[in-house]
Amino acid sequence: MSDVVPPEVRPKPAVPANSHNVAHNGGHGLGGSHSSSGGSTLLGYIGIDTIIEQMRKKTMKTGFDFNIMVVGNSGLGKSTLVNTLFKSQVSRRSAGWARDEKIPKTVEVKAVSHVLEEGGVKMKLTVIDTPGFGDQINNDNCWEPISKYINEQYEKFLKEEVNITRKKRIPDTRVHCCLYFISPTGHSLRQLDVEFMKRLSHSVNIIPVIAKADTMTIEERQEFKQRVRKELEMGGIEFYPQKEFDEDMEDKNDNDKIREAMPFAVVGSDKEYQVNGKRVLGRKTQWGIVEVENPNHCEFAQLRDFLIRSHLQDLKEVTHNIHYESYRAKRLNENGGLHPISCNDTQESNL
Repeated sequence: MSDVVPPEVRPKPAVPANSHNVAHNGGHGLGGSHSSSGGSTLLGYIGIDTIIEQMRKKTMKTGFDFNIMVVGNSGLGKSTLVNTLFKSQVSRRSAGWARDEKIPKTVEVKAVSHVLEEGGVKMKLTVIDTPGFGDQINNDNCWEPISKYINEQYEKFLKEEVNITRKKRIPDTRVHCCLYFISPTGHSLRQLDVEFMKRLSHSVNIIPVIAKADTMTIEERQEFKQRVRKELEMGGIEFYPQKEFDEDMEDKNDNDKIREAMPFAVVGSDKEYQVNGKRVLGRKTQWGIVEVENPNHCEFAQLRDFLIRSHLQDLKEVTHNIHYESYRAKRLNENGGLHPISCNDTQESNL
């Protein structure tokens, strides 16, 4: 899949690699001269900066994929939160899931896809739901179907990569992000929470969130967040964004602020109410309206900005360059290298 470039990115005027030298020379650089940093002096405008606009145009035409998985007990508002995040009915429940559907006896993995378009950019969004997770009396190994699904998507991509005749664009069904919903108990993480995140944190980007945060006071919420962070640290659980993948100091500073705020305590709602003359998304209680996008009420806006507006592309890159690469290396080492698949086997590889 080609890199995603936000539509608002526009090319900036080119700045010569050694612009201060050009200024001192009255705008006439010496051909082939080099600055101390190793960059060549530009004699005039080249147009290197237009690559951003070229990438933007290509992305506008082709669109991109984003696959998000939601995991947690039933009743934590997973479907509602996903609908709120993308401001449309994108969850499996919204796509015809029966209200009286019984909780499955084993964990199931079900995916539903939608094409969303905003500002001329198309995104194929796939929401992967995991009904039955954590809802049984015995929840031993209930993460296994989820782990199996994640690895199956890596396997599909790998088989497409080793085809002799490869597709121009390999369909990307790999899970880019896993939102893990923590029950707002106010006490501590369940053993199941710890076990799931520990086992899957090295194969998928896990973002823990505290569901239905409006059931706690602000003080209770802050105490619970600190307790959860401490338990994750003690359990050696790495959640996204992982410290080891910070690329530079700017990255580290930005991500440190995010890590300190996690897990985000969120409230989801697809209902609108009138508040001070404005229509807002919220939940109505006997005490008033809990405004979903009001940072004084919950941390939904922080989660949305982080997940969609600042780190969506990075989630895709970490999936491809870290998690998928780890799976790929392991598979190739196991088999002594996958054999290229001929045209006759293409149909089988797509199953």
